[in-house]
Amino acid sequence: MGPPRSKKRTPSFRKLLKTSNLKLENKSRNRQFKQQSTAKKYRKEQKKVRQALKDASSRTPAPLERYKKKPEEEEDEEEFEESLPVDMMDEDDLEQMKAMAQKASFVTRDLSSCEPVHAKKRKSDNAVQSYEKMPRKMQKQEEKEVIHLLPIKDKTGLIPQTMEKPVVQKVEEEEEEEEPAEDDGSQKAFEPDMSALSPQQQLQLRRQKLEDRKLRIAGLGSAILSDPTNNIKKLKELRSMLMETDPCVAVTVRKLVMVSLMEVFKDIVPAYRIRPLTEAEKATKVKKETQQLREFEEGLVSQYKFYLENLEQTIKDWKQKKRKKSEAVSLQSYKGLAEVAIRCTCELLVALTHFNFHNNIIVMLVPLMNDPSKKVSEMSCDAVRKMLKQDKLGHASLGLVKVISGLVKSRNYDVRPEVLKTLLCLRIKEVEVKKDAEAVAPKKKFMTFKEKRKNLSRMQRKWKKAEEKLEKELLEAEASESKEKKLKLHTETLNIVFLIYFRILKKAQKSVLLPCVLEGLAKFAHLINLEFFDDLLTVLHNLIESADLSYRESLHCIQTSFTILSGQGDVLNIDPLKFYTHLYKTLFLLHAGASNDDIAIVLQCLDVMLLKRRKQVTLQRALAFIKRLSTLSLHVMPNSSVGILAANRMLMHTFPKCDILLDNEAQGSGVYLPELDQPEYCNPHNTALWELHAIKRHYHPVVRRFAAHLMAGAPSEGSGALSTELSRRSPVELFEDYSTEDMTFNPPVSAPATKKKDHFTIGHALLDTDLKKRIDDILGTETPAPGLDFAAHRSQDHT
Repeated sequence: MGPPRSKKRTPSFRKLLKTSNLKLENKSRNRQFKQQSTAKKYRKEQKKVRQALKDASSRTPAPLERYKKKPEEEEDEEEFEESLPVDMMDEDDLEQMKAMAQKASFVTRDLSSCEPVHAKKRKSDNAVQSYEKMPRKMQKQEEKEVIHLLPIKDKTGLIPQTMEKPVVQKVEEEEEEEEPAEDDGSQKAFEPDMSALSPQQQLQLRRQKLEDRKLRIAGLGSAILSDPTNNIKKLKELRSMLMETDPCVAVTVRKLVMVSLMEVFKDIVPAYRIRPLTEAEKATKVKKETQQLREFEEGLVSQYKFYLENLEQTIKDWKQKKRKKSEAVSLQSYKGLAEVAIRCTCELLVALTHFNFHNNIIVMLVPLMNDPSKKVSEMSCDAVRKMLKQDKLGHASLGLVKVISGLVKSRNYDVRPEVLKTLLCLRIKEVEVKKDAEAVAPKKKFMTFKEKRKNLSRMQRKWKKAEEKLEKELLEAEASESKEKKLKLHTETLNIVFLIYFRILKKAQKSVLLPCVLEGLAKFAHLINLEFFDDLLTVLHNLIESADLSYRESLHCIQTSFTILSGQGDVLNIDPLKFYTHLYKTLFLLHAGASNDDIAIVLQCLDVMLLKRRKQVTLQRALAFIKRLSTLSLHVMPNSSVGILAANRMLMHTFPKCDILLDNEAQGSGVYLPELDQPEYCNPHNTALWELHAIKRHYHPVVRRFAAHLMAGAPSEGSGALSTELSRRSPVELFEDYSTEDMTFNPPVSAPATKKKDHFTIGHALLDTDLKKRIDDILGTETPAPGLDFAAHRSQDHT
């Protein structure tokens, strides 16, 4: 038998081709790796050789022997020298032999000696050697930089052309910078005594000093703004002027420097937060531009921190009335300085919400919202409102709400209502809702390798990989905050706000903060968690029944209750009849003799109570409200009448059967009882809207138009329909648009038509000739006319 056949099958041509390509690729890769490794080894060896040569050339040769002679050997050497026939030699030969002996010391020396030859001489030369080793200062000329120009071609060849680069001499600039410092020192040295000057001279001197300081502030500020990266050190120089010690101009200069630094920081601060560098980052070598940017950021953060500390110290000095040792600023001037510092802090709070130390600014400013000084409190509250309205991400709002919560709790709820009113400016429209476990579970973003291999083909895997790579790049490039992160911040912020509100409702119901709490609950009620609904409705009803609330506060309670029930609370089977009854009963408290600002809240309550809950409202209740609102529109301001009639129009569209109020025939048994406070039992179907006829003669044209529209049945089309401008606006918008708070009539009153005056012509103006003749006779006589005798006429009548 022949040799056993191999069990391996011969590979196909395609497989062979594929394998050979792989092998070739591996071989080329191994070859490149070997070449690189050998080249690397060769470079290392060459480096070692060069280093060895360098060390050998720089090394000083050591003496051959460093041994000292023993004393016994020295005596033997002296005896040997004495035994020599020195007398037989000339003096010149003897000196020559001694010189040769010194030169050939390596022959005559004993190898066992411990002391080097010429040791004493070397010791004496040490001073000269140390002196010689000191570096010499030579006058070196600076190498001038050369600019290479285009060459010139000649017969001989190319002739290179160069030109010296113009160098800006920095010495002159330094001298110029040193000159003002010297001038300041000379001014301080030769500053005249203020007591010896007259008041006019003192005033003139103060103006001159102030002008100098202003010019210096302006120069430093413009230099920083023109090139912040290179002139960051001038920021320190400008900040040092906050410590002005000249009592003549100290207060004014400090105020100017505070405002100037505030504007400078607003301009040069980058649009990102600067974090401190780690030790590893500091140790790594970076480019020159990167290092310059790091130095700029580090200097900016440190100067900004010192500036904020100066502002805080100024405010503390005013609060504590602390007198300084320098006495450059009097106690009376502390308040003005503190107000400027507070204004600068407020500007930074609004403008630099993204930058470092923003939380420190919040901690410094929130207690000032509760300051006894009205000006300081209003300034701080306005800044906080502005910041909350501009904050789109929610980080600054969350920090502010936390500090306000701590302030209210630490003061035992004894704070100004304006502090809580600022929370109404929060930009929160939606929050996270509790989800099921499946929804909360994290979703897989990308498929794993096993899943791809199992479910996808080779080409699909290739496309999937490219798609995932593109998605990752898009996610990295996206600069906006994700919606989930934003919702999380809003949820946390609103939880703290509700914690403040619920604490006050529970522990301080008779506090001055209750109106603000009710107003806040009315605004954010649709975001309250469902777990608190039952307890909150009970608390609100008890507050209304206690009769300790004002009319506006009770309206806020009603608005909060119905906002809760119209949102997530529509799943609760609750009939808020008591809230309907309270609003129906208190509507007539509004009139033209009082402020009509509460009408807006009433219109909002009607929208939530009747329109959004149309399926839970009975027809009798809707009829009763329409009738009472029509009566109310007779004795309120015109803008309130417009809003109320617009609400009636929407109610008639929502409840079409309310048109029975436009008929003067009774629709059932009973008599309308307007004095009854129960809307369900006052028989409103047996009355009519006779008030519309009175309103139709109102002096306001828009009120007349609404009255005519309602009398026609509130049609959407036809001659009785409203214009598009009026029909598309809500009752609250109409109430605000036609407001008379600015003492202007909207629409403006048209001017009366000009009447032509009758022109009397000189001449015969009287038609009766006898009367005219009689008048002329009387006017022509000089003697006065005889008096009238009424007794004669009386006697003639009796006869």
